[in-house]
Amino acid sequence: MRVIVQRVIKASCEVEGKITGQIKSGMMLLVGFCDTDTKENVLEMVKKVINLRIMDDENQVMNKSILDTGGSVLSISQFTLYADTKKGNRPSYIKAMKGEMAIKLYDLFNEELSKYVPVQKGIFGADMQISLINDGPVTIILEK
Repeated sequence: MRVIVQRVIKASCEVEGKITGQIKSGMMLLVGFCDTDTKENVLEMVKKVINLRIMDDENQVMNKSILDTGGSVLSISQFTLYADTKKGNRPSYIKAMKGEMAIKLYDLFNEELSKYVPVQKGIFGADMQISLINDGPVTIILEK
């Protein structure tokens, strides 16, 4: 499981001209799964995300988690996180989990995450247009 975490001032997802999710201060997450991912990976990743200390404290030091700051999450599914470009110029997505299995883990991820913070999301498998203002910029890659 891979998650790209971006600390944002604001972020939104649009599908076919309609906003499906938007947040103000918090994290935008790009979430991808590979064939070997399990429920346990998802639960570990949720704990990692909510406790990740990338939010500024009163001294402008990244010392607080999203739990400490009361921020929100915009969660976006993205199978392309498992692109393999070792051969040629056309990425292979053979390592990415198939959609019917990945959507179950993605839904579980968002469900578990929403127990701790407000979660907005895109639409799994849709053609999404993502807008964000990265704060910092702060971008962290997490993998389980």
